[in-house]
Amino acid sequence: MVYRDIVYEAKDGIARILHNRPATRNAENVTLLDEMDAALAAANADDGVRVIVIGGAGDHFSSGHDVIEAQKLRPNLTVEERWFHERKFYYDYALRIWDCPKPTIAAVQGACIAGGFMVANMCDLIVAADNAFFSDPVCYTMGAAAVELLVHPWVVGNRQAKELLFTGRRIGAAEAQQWGMVNKVVPLGDFDAEVETLARHIAAAPPFALAMVKRSINRKMDMQGFRASLEAHFDLHQLSHVSETFMARKREGRRNTIDSNRDLKV
Repeated sequence: MVYRDIVYEAKDGIARILHNRPATRNAENVTLLDEMDAALAAANADDGVRVIVIGGAGDHFSSGHDVIEAQKLRPNLTVEERWFHERKFYYDYALRIWDCPKPTIAAVQGACIAGGFMVANMCDLIVAADNAFFSDPVCYTMGAAAVELLVHPWVVGNRQAKELLFTGRRIGAAEAQQWGMVNKVVPLGDFDAEVETLARHIAAAPPFALAMVKRSINRKMDMQGFRASLEAHFDLHQLSHVSETFMARKREGRRNTIDSNRDLKV
């Protein structure tokens, strides 16, 4: 398959799936998400692949959903249209990363925002360059109830999740590691080599054992309510799109929202 908005490579037991729209800070448009899902399926079907790395080409992991494309191509979605669109491209595609039987590593440098935050946190491990930052400013800037998958309390804890969402602020890689979301922070100059070393180390382990222990840990989280809580939030997220605040922000223009995000520093 020829990809336009991602890079896919499978070599030496490691598949790499990279957001590849560096001019937009790797904003996730529909084509990119379709291609990422197809590449994930290809990596799953390839018996030679033992580890999957999801990252970003250029300076950033991802700035999140492509809101410029949304404004241009889907400016006036009905409630029904929005529900089905977001269910497919944001909720279902993301959960397929979570449910992938093979170990996944998010390799994060630069921005990891909103939809990008969601994709990274669907991975089993996160390795961050020391210039990485994480944020989900959509409550603060758009009046919408966070991204489609409210994974935040599960990866940083309830109080930190509330702080992250209530303020919309950015947290740096070191703080994200302190919060328990990031496994490892490395200097940017060593970033690619460190991700490669970790992926190769995991790829050397017996794949069936890894698949079973991942299945067990994910099942434990489901027993604690992980998937049920994601389902419950998705519908509340949809409700927030018909709120007066969201509609007012929409009338003001998505470009203003993008610009306001830049003011929410670490």
